[in-house]
Amino acid sequence: MSDERCSSGSGGILLAFLAGGLVGAGLALLYAPVSGREARERIGGLAGDLKKKTEAWTGDVKQKVEGFIDEERSVIKAAYDAGREAMAREKARLENPNPQ
Repeated sequence: MSDERCSSGSGGILLAFLAGGLVGAGLALLYAPVSGREARERIGGLAGDLKKKTEAWTGDVKQKVEGFIDEERSVIKAAYDAGREAMAREKARLENPNPQ
C-alpha cells in the first residue's frame, strides 16, 4: 500500500516543491504593500530568473540523459556482438561436429 503513495517518485516531489515555492512567491508579491507596476516588474523579473534556471536545469538533464543513453547503447552493442559471436561459434560447431 505504501508503494501506491510513493509512486510519484523524487521527480514528483521536486516538481511539487517547486510549484509550492512559485505559488508562495506569487502570493507574497500579490499581498506585498507595493504598487501594481512595481509588483508586475518583480513578477517579470522572477519569471525571467525562473526561465534562465529552468533552461540551465533542462540543459543539464539533457546532457545526463544523452550520456546515459550512450553508455547503455554501448553496453547493448557489446552484448549483441557477443551474442552474434556465440551464435556463429555454435553454428560452426553444429555444422562440423567432428573436427579433425
